[in-house]
Amino acid sequence: MPYNNISIVYMGTPEFAVPPLQALVSAGYNVKAVVTVADKPSGRGRKLTPSAVKQASLELGIPVLQPTSLKDEEFLKELDALQADLFVVVAFRMLPKEVWSRPRLGTFNLHGSLLPQLRGAAPIHWAVMNGLKETGLTTFLIDEQIDTGNILLQERLTIEPHWTTGELHDALLPMGAQLVVDTVKGLIAGAITPQAQDGTEATHAPKLTKDNTRLDFTLDPNSLVQFVKGLCPFPGAYYGEFKFLGASSCEKLNPSFQPMLRVRDKRLFLDYELGSIEITQIKPAGKRLMSSADYINGLNRAQIPLEKPV
Repeated sequence: MPYNNISIVYMGTPEFAVPPLQALVSAGYNVKAVVTVADKPSGRGRKLTPSAVKQASLELGIPVLQPTSLKDEEFLKELDALQADLFVVVAFRMLPKEVWSRPRLGTFNLHGSLLPQLRGAAPIHWAVMNGLKETGLTTFLIDEQIDTGNILLQERLTIEPHWTTGELHDALLPMGAQLVVDTVKGLIAGAITPQAQDGTEATHAPKLTKDNTRLDFTLDPNSLVQFVKGLCPFPGAYYGEFKFLGASSCEKLNPSFQPMLRVRDKRLFLDYELGSIEITQIKPAGKRLMSSADYINGLNRAQIPLEKPV
């Protein structure tokens, strides 16, 4: 059980943050508590549901803190009482200085890109949306700005051409777990020299919104396919009455002044001013997600405008 005299507080929320937590415990590190978001209502019954990290923490027998405010005095007292040497953050939220400055070994974050590339809330999505050939993971020391702190360790990954964001996410999961363990080990041993980021090389991965997930018809067809892949499986690229979760490039381009869904040879295509892409998965408003074949079977016409005529 290496370094079991070193205590850690772990902070995270979604599935992406579960494997690193499990890996730390498996490696013998003393995770004294986990900080995560409050349980949220979900489903038709609006039942309160814990985060993925909380569920994992309870299974591991680790105490869970769920503060409504990270600056709350009672929460800060709870942190101090834990006397943790190190805070580890994976897919959580921006921490105030009152939190990240507390532990003697500092606070580090696992980020889903090769910083300074893709600083921001959605680096995995934007790596695919932008058609990058390579991405990876970075651990870095948190400071007062978002994703600007000194780099500790990085791990690179080639993005396969066919991958969606979901597939890239799954490929990064085991890498993240190992990188967090390696970073903790290196910090404790004093074997890591933090490196400053070059801010002139920074790119950004902003939070996904209704504005930036709407199909962008200024993109060429190949880039539009990447845009759709980058928003699959969540939240989905949309336009008008439809969400698009699967798309591929096609040889024959049939430009259309108005964006239009058209059926050709029992296949579904989205034609727009710069060309065409083939749609393989679609979700019409108010209906389930379906394959293009199922959607075509329910049609009684060969072309549909993406937006209802005014």
